[in-house]
Amino acid sequence: MSAVNNTKYNSAMFFLTGFPGEEDVHLWISIPFCLMYVISMVGNSVILFIIKTDPTLHEPMYIFLSMLATTDLALSISTMPTTLGIFFFNSREISFDACFAQLFFIHLLECIESSVLLLMAFDRFIAIRNPLRYASILTLPRIGKMGLVCVLRGVAVILPLPFLLQRFQYCRSNILSHCYCINQDVMKMACSDIRVNSIYGLLIALLTVGLDSLLIFLSYVMILKTTVLSITSHAECLRALNTCVSHLCAVLLFYTPMIGLSVMHRFWEGSSPLLQIPLGYIYVLVPPVMNPIVYSMKSKHLRARIIRVFIK
Repeated sequence: MSAVNNTKYNSAMFFLTGFPGEEDVHLWISIPFCLMYVISMVGNSVILFIIKTDPTLHEPMYIFLSMLATTDLALSISTMPTTLGIFFFNSREISFDACFAQLFFIHLLECIESSVLLLMAFDRFIAIRNPLRYASILTLPRIGKMGLVCVLRGVAVILPLPFLLQRFQYCRSNILSHCYCINQDVMKMACSDIRVNSIYGLLIALLTVGLDSLLIFLSYVMILKTTVLSITSHAECLRALNTCVSHLCAVLLFYTPMIGLSVMHRFWEGSSPLLQIPLGYIYVLVPPVMNPIVYSMKSKHLRARIIRVFIK
């Protein structure tokens, strides 16, 4: 009878994972996570407030930065409640519908963030390659259309994922590897053939993250070619490249853990949880925390506005 009950229970719930074997110190572990959550929410909110209220920052570069900050805010809101619920209350259960909804929003926001990083690379390419036409090429209506395309592309490719997962029967222990739901993790809990989901998920990764990262790489190849061949002054060349440092940091923070975690789930199933779990936290928690810090430090105009607001 208990086996039957367990099967019925597992068929309606997933179980999230914190740090296995460290449940006694989960409350202490929650402190840095709370701090990261606060930094992410405050940092991105401050950037949005500064850009919105200061007309001198209504430029393409800062508008794209506001898109990135909005996406990071939404990503923190999508992942941190379940994470802190595990550490504070040992609340590991999550229903199928809630899990599929969280999965949809996490993958959607990551797809949008990848698109925004590509737009930011395009922005830097135009600013360095053709500075005289920069303002006429990246007009506000055109930037708005670009942002809308990013959202629509994300919805179009991610929306089938929860519906593909809903058609499965889940009869295993349903213990997920992370403190949130992602497609690669959930589909391994199914008792059915998951080849369609696996192929579709791989296609999504190649056509979004793979394509975006390739185009970002090509844009920086063109930027380096432009700065080396067209800018004769060494100081001007360094000044032009310095405007790209913040974006390069954001790209590395976003793509490195994402690609690493995806490879582990798809091609390295025997990987150690000691590597998988920390990488899973870095994957969703670090970019929203570090992006506002990096941009605030590297952008002189933004840093000056932030200091002025807090001094007042």
